Amino acid sequence: MLRGDLSDLDTLRAGAASCDGVIHLAFIHDFTDFEASVSADRRAIETIGAALEASGKPLVIASGTPAVPGRVATERDESAPDSPVAGRAANARAALGMAGSGVRSSVVRLPRTVHGEGDHHGFIARLIGIARDKGVSGYVGDGSSRWPAVHVLDAAHLFRLAVEQAPAGSRLHAVGDEGVPTRDIAEVIGRHLNLPTASLPAEDFGFLGQILAIGPRRRQSVRRYLRRRAVSRAGRSGRRG
Repeated sequence: MLRGDLSDLDTLRAGAASCDGVIHLAFIHDFTDFEASVSADRRAIETIGAALEASGKPLVIASGTPAVPGRVATERDESAPDSPVAGRAANARAALGMAGSGVRSSVVRLPRTVHGEGDHHGFIARLIGIARDKGVSGYVGDGSSRWPAVHVLDAAHLFRLAVEQAPAGSRLHAVGDEGVPTRDIAEVIGRHLNLPTASLPAEDFGFLGQILAIGPRRRQSVRRYLRRRAVSRAGRSGRRG
């Protein structure tokens, strides 16, 4: 085991150079200084990419699905320049650009919630905390915006497939559930906490307010990608499915 953190660039460089491929999942979730978190992420990606240059080895990084009002977001879409996560999207583009330097780079875009046993730190946990603090389980607007999600095991499967098989420059959406209306989520939280449910101003949710206000469905790339790989394998073996 090689221990280090995102600020330890020498360790990241040595680890990347000595392995067969890299899956970069780490991110400093300090939303009080998000720009610093994005900068640390960018330096880590640049360091790992430089260590893998001209090797043909895979580099898979985690990013987020973009919000596109009014329609389904696809792998071709990018976050708006004024989006709160625009900086992280720029890091993902930089990683994909490493394909031109002999790195088999790809990006797995994660939805707002990657759920599973022991999930105490994601956005749903933050919504539960806000509901406890305010005494009401809230949503923004009419609550019709959708919250996409994926189970952690499905996301892990897609990351494994990406590091093994994804062509250089690939974008993959790790979405299992296209989206649950945020009002439904608020009602479930309220029911479990014995709190009322109501529409609240976006400002009451801090940085989550902008995310809650825009919520189109995301394409179910996990299932589509897994199905495509299964068909490909069946074709190579002469089977039909």
